Amino acid sequence: MKLNFLGTGTSTGVPQIMCDCGVCRSENEHDKRLRASAMVTVGDTNLLIDCGPDFRVQMLRAGSPKIEALLVTHIHYDHVGGVDDLRPYCAAGDGFPVYCRPDVAKGLIDRVPYCFAEHPYPGVPAFNLFEINSKPFKVGDIEVRPLPVKHYMLEIVGFKIGNLAYITDAKTIPDSTIEMIRGIDTLVINALRIKEHISHMTLSQALDVIQQVKPRVAYLTHMSHDMGLHDEVSARLPENVKLAYDGLSIYIPD
Repeated sequence: MKLNFLGTGTSTGVPQIMCDCGVCRSENEHDKRLRASAMVTVGDTNLLIDCGPDFRVQMLRAGSPKIEALLVTHIHYDHVGGVDDLRPYCAAGDGFPVYCRPDVAKGLIDRVPYCFAEHPYPGVPAFNLFEINSKPFKVGDIEVRPLPVKHYMLEIVGFKIGNLAYITDAKTIPDSTIEMIRGIDTLVINALRIKEHISHMTLSQALDVIQQVKPRVAYLTHMSHDMGLHDEVSARLPENVKLAYDGLSIYIPD
């Protein structure tokens, strides 16, 4: 199984508009972060996790791969703002499959109602919404287990696929979710910045979760410019913890 980090930034991206800090001025490509999204490849099947406003650029950078389905963590714009750009993937069948919580399904219908009209305008994206809860589900032969977490007061999900756990935008993770992923091979987890934030884990809080889960390796994502320079922060991390960056591909053993 392979994971491609399409974007590793927070809602504002890095560089941030109207910011002149050292990170936003950095010429290191690892300090340039599009909004958080990833693609999981199992065999010949590609599953997209979140579809933010940078989706079109991310797909062109990745070589316009085929995608079989979208898994959505939550309804916030930086995670669903690119769904209209999925239209090239909606040409065949009964609509492009989207797996999401019921509140996300409602949010998508409200956000792009023209995609769900009784008589849609020719050429608009067509989606087939599959509502999920905390129970495992299958996309073809691939089992996906939702991982309940909280984004401040909002109930959202991460996803466990084989030996990979992908969690973004979490502020708190219940013990039951920790138990589901304890000892997993690869953990991807959000770490917004160094200082406290109301709805996202800080670097130290993410490291605490990693200590509890004890993965072989962990990658940090959904980072703001306030995290600091990629090279400087990387040098201070534990040996099995790494900063993800846009375009990074990793392989997860079976």
